[in-house]
Amino acid sequence: MGASVGHNAGPRRRRGRARRVASRPMSEINVTPFVDVMLVLLIVFMVSAPLMTVGVPIDLPDTSAEALPSEDEEPLTVTLAPDGTVLIQTTEVPVGDLVARLQAIASERDSPRIFLRADGSIPYERVMTIMGALNAGGFREIGLVTDSGGPRLDGNGE
Repeated sequence: MGASVGHNAGPRRRRGRARRVASRPMSEINVTPFVDVMLVLLIVFMVSAPLMTVGVPIDLPDTSAEALPSEDEEPLTVTLAPDGTVLIQTTEVPVGDLVARLQAIASERDSPRIFLRADGSIPYERVMTIMGALNAGGFREIGLVTDSGGPRLDGNGE
């Protein structure tokens, strides 16, 4: 008797269910959700950033506006009195000398911010003339000082 030679000399094949390979942990990080969230945040900040920035803070007398943030230096104030006199801090200055005095002060200061206090009865043209002198004197950030508690125009006040 001889040995029988099988006709299946190749690898064995099973019928039925395929053998499952054990699942291995994924070694890559899926960054797609992270990128989606970051793009949404970028768009939100790009849209809202211009709305939070004010070029020149202008507050007129008797308004409900909030105060400007404080600085390290003592704030420099120019006052335009009802009779037309101009004062730097508490010192009266002739209008012709205003730009020269402001340039001398600006060279000594770190901050380009100055506050203008003008009486409500002063004509707008006069206030704008003084603001031009402040700008020519080297101050680029001009804040107009007001009293709080004025009318609100958002429908929640007078």
